[in-house]
Amino acid sequence: MQKTNKIFTTIYLLILSLALGASVYAAFVVAPVTFNSQKWLGSEILSRYQEGLIMSQNFIGLKYFIVAAMIAIFIYEGYQYKRFNRDVIKVVSALGAIGSGALFCFFYMNSIISMQKQGEDVVNSHIFENMHKGSEIALALFLLFGFTLFIRTLLKELK
Repeated sequence: MQKTNKIFTTIYLLILSLALGASVYAAFVVAPVTFNSQKWLGSEILSRYQEGLIMSQNFIGLKYFIVAAMIAIFIYEGYQYKRFNRDVIKVVSALGAIGSGALFCFFYMNSIISMQKQGEDVVNSHIFENMHKGSEIALALFLLFGFTLFIRTLLKELK
């Protein structure tokens, strides 16, 4: 049983770390490069709107990693809870990661893509700006809760 639990925990941590790593890379590498294309191309070839369309495609790919992590969190942390291996910090972090991940993937991403389809005027609105800021907050919360789960699980389960 002990060996099976360590394998289960290792797979969980791997899935979680892939989603967290992909999220960090998208937020801190892909987004700054994409939204500063003129710096890398030497002139302004793409408009801000076009850069946003490219960035959305990157985040659609990221969505798969986040959804996989949310499923893994639900299964692993639910199993740990059922086994009475309970930790308030992990329970709160699991709920926070699932909630913020779901908001990012299923509310903000869908809303942003829908607004982009309506054209550049809609994307330049305050409503879009607020929606975009909300998506950034949701992703940051997912990262915070996910890193908390990763560290807490690593320290507790893989002694």
